[in-house]
Amino acid sequence: MPDPDISTDSQQMKRDSIDSNNKAASRQLTSKLPRVGTTIFTVMSTLASEKKAVNLGQGFPDFNCDPALVDAVSSAMQDGFNQYPPMAGVPALRQAIASKIETIYGYRYDAASDITVTAGATQGLLTAIMCAVHPGDEVIVIEPAYDSYVPAIELAGGKPVLVQMVVGADGYSIPWQQIAAAVTGRTRMIMINSPHNPTGSVLSLADIEALKDIVRGTDILILSDEVYEHMVFDGARHESVCRHPELAERAFVVSSFGKTYHVTGWKIGYVAAPAALSAEFRKVHQYNIFTVNTPVQHGIAQYMQNPAPYLELPAFYQRKRDLFRAGLKNTRFKLLPADGTYFLCVDYSAISSLSEADFAIWLTAEIGVAAIPVSAFYQSPRESGIVRFCFAKQDQTLQLALERLAKI
Repeated sequence: MPDPDISTDSQQMKRDSIDSNNKAASRQLTSKLPRVGTTIFTVMSTLASEKKAVNLGQGFPDFNCDPALVDAVSSAMQDGFNQYPPMAGVPALRQAIASKIETIYGYRYDAASDITVTAGATQGLLTAIMCAVHPGDEVIVIEPAYDSYVPAIELAGGKPVLVQMVVGADGYSIPWQQIAAAVTGRTRMIMINSPHNPTGSVLSLADIEALKDIVRGTDILILSDEVYEHMVFDGARHESVCRHPELAERAFVVSSFGKTYHVTGWKIGYVAAPAALSAEFRKVHQYNIFTVNTPVQHGIAQYMQNPAPYLELPAFYQRKRDLFRAGLKNTRFKLLPADGTYFLCVDYSAISSLSEADFAIWLTAEIGVAAIPVSAFYQSPRESGIVRFCFAKQDQTLQLALERLAKI
C-alpha cells in the first residue's frame, strides 16, 4: 500500500510545478522587436568557423591596427586616465574631431556643445533616433540598409518608410523622386548612408543637391551614417553632410573610429550635430551609455594629432579592392562598382539560381568562402542574385579566397 505521506508530497510537488509554470508564463514579455532574430552576420560567421571557410562576410579587418595607437591607449592607462571622463567625451578628443571636420569639410562645430563621443556608431545611430523620433513619426530609410536602422526606429515608436535603391549595370542609385514622394506631414527624418553598406556606392554632389531640394523649407532632420567616410576611391570626394551647411544645420552626422583605425572591437565613434540637436542627443546618451572608455578616448585624441592614418586610408583600401577585383575577373561573378567602403557586391546569376541566402550558405559550406546575401539588408524579401564580400583582409587572406572562388 503506498505511503500516504509520499503521495501527498508528490501531489504538492505537482501543484508547485504547475504554479511555477504559470508564474513563468506570466513573466513572458511581449517583444518590442518581434521580427528580430539572430542576424545573418552571426549565422554566416558561425558557419564560416564550422566549415573553416575564409570569412569575407562580416565587415571587420583580420589585421592589426597601428602599434602606435595601442601604445597611445596603453600610455593613457599608465598615466592614470582610468576613471569616468566627461559625459560627452574627453575634451581633447572632441576638439580633435571638430578640428578634423573643419580641416577636411570646412564646417565648424563647437567641440564643447556639438560633438559627442559614443560607444560605437550603432549607439550613436540609436541615440539620435531615440532623441528625435516620437511615436507616430515617419522615418525614410533607403534600402538595402544597415540592419540596425529599422529596429531603432521601431524602438522609438516611429514608422519606417522604406524606399528601395535601383540596381543596374552601373550599380546602385537612389531614386530621389520616390524619396520626395514618400515625404508626408509626419516625416521626421531621412536616413542616408555614404559610403554605403552594403552596396559600396557613394553619394555624388547631384545626390546631395536632390536631398537639399527635398528638405528645404521643412523641419525634416537628416541622420547621416558616414562611418566609411575615409574610404572613397578613384580620387572622388566624400560628400559629407558637413560640407553642406544647409544640411549640416539639421543633421546628426555619425562616424566610427573602429572603421577608420581598424579597431572595430573598441566600439568607439562620435556624433556631430548643432548645439540644439546635440543637447537632446545627450539627454538620451547620458541615461543610455553615459560615457565611453576613458583611456581609449585619450589615446585616440593623441593619435589624431597625425592625420596621415586617415588621409592615407583611401589608397590603402583601394589597393585591396583592386587586388580582389582583379582576381574575381577570372570567375563567373559579375562585379558591381565599388566606389567606397571595404565591400564589393557581385552578381552570381551566371553561376546559380539559388536564393541569395542559400547561395551564401552553399558558397561557405562547399567552396569555403563566406559572403553575405544582400537580401538580408531588406525588410521584405527581395532577390537580386547579389552577395557582398568584405575585402578588409590581409592580402594572403584575399588570395586564398580568390583561389577557392576560381574553382566555381
